Amino acid sequence: MYAIVETGGKQYRVKPGDTVAVERLTGEPGESLDLDRVLLVAGNGDEARVGSPGVEGAVVRAEVVEHIRGEKIIVFRYKSKVRYRRKTGHRQSLTRLRITDILLDGESSLTPPVEVAELESAAPARRRRASAASTAEEPATVVEESAPKEETGTAEAEQEA
Repeated sequence: MYAIVETGGKQYRVKPGDTVAVERLTGEPGESLDLDRVLLVAGNGDEARVGSPGVEGAVVRAEVVEHIRGEKIIVFRYKSKVRYRRKTGHRQSLTRLRITDILLDGESSLTPPVEVAELESAAPARRRRASAASTAEEPATVVEESAPKEETGTAEAEQEA
């Protein structure tokens, strides 16, 4: 499932597990935030839900990873014939977010924990079968080495002609 969220005047397409750099938000690293301005929710074979302007009951939950600053942008102002030149730089303050979940009407978009537990319980049985197959004795393969052939200059001359 994915969603399109708006924050800081920009729109981002996110899904659980993504990391995005957005305009500076309040919050300490490790803190969880809810992005309420969700414009679209789609995926999982369901019909896309488009908001006007936002989807009712949709929330994107994110964790603050770090606060960073973007790349430096050079701003150069110039007017011809009047000797006017101004060079300034700018670095935007950003917050890096890790998307943890998309909630739709209070329900998580992630798979229910019951299914995850069933998959984890089935995994050891598969590992046991795989390890048993790999430990079965296989017949040794004998590789015969042949003596190097002597090459003569006459044989090569015959092949080229």
